Amino acid sequence: MADLINLNRARKTKAREQAAKQADVNRVKFGRTKSERAAERLRARQASDLLDQHRIDGRDAS
Repeated sequence: MADLINLNRARKTKAREQAAKQADVNRVKFGRTKSERAAERLRARQASDLLDQHRIDGRDAS
């Protein structure tokens, strides 16, 4: 006699495997390393600080 297969379970397992493969592809395509994220935060903070240094307040303007 043949082994019985639960089709719902097989379908869900296949869907999970495909989702895991897609997640791997997305990690490679969109993921950034920790050092890249840290460098981006540093650049943004430096740009913000530079902008704040060039700000003209109402009381200092002539």
